[in-house]
Amino acid sequence: MAVDDQVKESPSPLRLPAFRRFLLAHLISATGSAMAPVALAFAVIEQGGGARSLGIVLTANTVPALVLLLVGGALADRVSRSRILFLGNLGAGAAQGVVAVLVATGTASTAAMSACACASGAAAAFTAPAAQGVVPRLVEPGRLQQANALVRGPRNAVKVAGPVVGGFVVALTGPAWALGWDAVTFVVAALLLAGLRLAGAVPAGRPGAGLVADLRVGWAGFRSRVWLWSFTLSGTAVVAAWLAGYQLLGPLVADRSYAGAGSWGLVQGAFAAGLLAGTFVCLLWKPQRLVLVAVVTSSGLFLPLAAMGFGLPLIWVLGAAVVAGAGMDVAVVAWSTVMQQQVPDEELGRLNAFNSLGEQIAIPAGYLLVAVASAYWSSGRILLVCSAVVLAAGVANACVRDVRRIRRL
Repeated sequence: MAVDDQVKESPSPLRLPAFRRFLLAHLISATGSAMAPVALAFAVIEQGGGARSLGIVLTANTVPALVLLLVGGALADRVSRSRILFLGNLGAGAAQGVVAVLVATGTASTAAMSACACASGAAAAFTAPAAQGVVPRLVEPGRLQQANALVRGPRNAVKVAGPVVGGFVVALTGPAWALGWDAVTFVVAALLLAGLRLAGAVPAGRPGAGLVADLRVGWAGFRSRVWLWSFTLSGTAVVAAWLAGYQLLGPLVADRSYAGAGSWGLVQGAFAAGLLAGTFVCLLWKPQRLVLVAVVTSSGLFLPLAAMGFGLPLIWVLGAAVVAGAGMDVAVVAWSTVMQQQVPDEELGRLNAFNSLGEQIAIPAGYLLVAVASAYWSSGRILLVCSAVVLAAGVANACVRDVRRIRRL
């Protein structure tokens, strides 16, 4: 049966109660997660910390997420994914709840917030691979792209308004309330996911085999798929260059060359609006060469970096950010869909973990290189180098034969 016939015969994901429950859990959790970064930054400021303290807290959140990611991927292929999501969200909610109480009582310290951030990052290492393997168990193969886009849509909408609402909440009531709301949303999401019933059973792993053996098998599966490891290798350069340019240098350039924080807020809003536009594109457009589409559309991230690097007027930077955001969301949906279609369910958690780890592992090095280069080069010049890295990595990946060969099932 053709894919189009399967799509016509299978119900829309929104008509499936289990998918609606999963979608609602994601949406509720996203409302808290969108406000948390603003609240966390001002919580650090309130307790007398500065950039150094905030950097320590953010590092404490990132490191365990990277260190434990492979373990989380292996567990996602061994035990119930809905149980992992329940426990992971519950743990993240508890960590954020403790931070909210510490901030509200004036007893927060960099060390205490770092410990909670570490726990939250560890929880994310387990929930991220498990979440990637849930959608294929809820919807028919012909509806995977639509389902992935529907999951992304509400989250992207929240990203547009969330930081603004979070800023108002922090300004009016203080960061503790926003952090408390984030904790509540994690707990509510956990309760929703606890009732999620997935079709089939997640394999328990080979008899007598431990996590290390499972990871070896997963690594062999990862290496055997050229399209997968080449995309991951390209992503290592793209993600590091994008974050180093956009997150690290972007605010500095906005402060020096544009109108400061207000301009940077507009750029971030434009990128978020682009993400939302990309969701609608994915609901209407069903390309056949999903990996190639993911490569090409993610390469659009070079545009805002180049626009700021050349010192173009703000309106051009905003337009570039919208296009980059739309391309990024199309890339995420296309990549999620091809992974779910091409990778067997019993390997999906581990291979997603290897892919995520590969794309994130160079981020600290990217930040460090930009920090060192800033002593010798202007921010504009470094942004142009980051832009060139993103574009070159995309072009090189598009030249890989397997990337062009993989088609929608």
